[in-house]
Amino acid sequence: MMAHAYTSGLRVSSRTVVARTRRLPLSGQVLVNVGDQVRPDTVVAETYLPGPVHNVNVANALAIAPDEVPGCMLRQRGEPVAKGELIAESKGIFGLFKSSVRSPESGTIEMVSDVTGQVLIREPSTPVRINAYLDGTVTETLPGEGVVVETAGACIQGIFGVGGETHAPICQIVQSPEDEVTGEMIDDRLRGMIVCCGSMITLDALRKLIEVGASGVVVGGMRYHDIGDLLGYQIGVAVTGGEDIGLTMIVTEGFGRLPMAERTFELLRSLQDREASLSGATQIRAGVIRPEIIIKSDGGEATSDRASTAGRGLEAGSLVRLIREPWFGELATVASLPEQPVRLPTGAFARVLEARRTNGTLVTVPRANVEIVET
Repeated sequence: MMAHAYTSGLRVSSRTVVARTRRLPLSGQVLVNVGDQVRPDTVVAETYLPGPVHNVNVANALAIAPDEVPGCMLRQRGEPVAKGELIAESKGIFGLFKSSVRSPESGTIEMVSDVTGQVLIREPSTPVRINAYLDGTVTETLPGEGVVVETAGACIQGIFGVGGETHAPICQIVQSPEDEVTGEMIDDRLRGMIVCCGSMITLDALRKLIEVGASGVVVGGMRYHDIGDLLGYQIGVAVTGGEDIGLTMIVTEGFGRLPMAERTFELLRSLQDREASLSGATQIRAGVIRPEIIIKSDGGEATSDRASTAGRGLEAGSLVRLIREPWFGELATVASLPEQPVRLPTGAFARVLEARRTNGTLVTVPRANVEIVET
């Protein structure tokens, strides 16, 4: 029996159940309960990152022995201090010629040592809060860690993304998946919107979207070097999602001028003006993370995101996307799955499939050159 070959999946679904785990970077407090309805900006858990510590050598500064330091302190352990505030003072000679020490930063006195003569001052903690990201329901709480939020609706995954999480209404500004978006098409009406485009968006248009305050952009393709010009550096094979460029961007098809898949385009058109959650986080190494746009539905049946993707493989009738030339980006349906490997023009042997393109023609392609479109 031949081993199972992994086939990557790309979700473009109008009706599914999406669950996302929202986890703190370190132990903290969960602020919601199972069953709570949450919005994308609802804070579901929080913690505090300890502030940096400043070491003040009081014994040296006052020219005294370490065991004399506690008696010279004007502020004690656990007390708050302001930057520049007097925290220690020597007794001097007959009350004269006193030396003093001031706090280098605002914070709290964490330790006064009579062994080393040093005082530790810790700056205020930094709050870290995670929001729900989705408009949905809390289905599970992870004590001290976070929650699982679930929602039913449309889910569209892209090929590549830049920028963090955001949420805003959808605004489609072109009439066809073939259309290109240029700077002349951008104006203030797109402020706070997720702008849905066609085959390409120019660098000028992207910069204008940032300038007018758009929240995000979804487009079929764009020039690879435009991303580097926008970021100020060329992005490599790694994890994205932490870039701070003023908006979140998702490319649904690939690099270059690539028409957005008709199915994706029409789904976005049908969701015009609906609020969506958008994430540009992308990881193409082990543990693949896809950029995504999720829009809560207004009711009806939906299949589970977790159940529908578990153990799914290629089969006759599967909807796939061709990811190599000369049909790059096209959607097709699997017609048959020959068992025996076939010699390719390169001379290599590979397992292949027969796919029926949208125009009805049959093509034979290596199974590694397709990805399943999960609907």
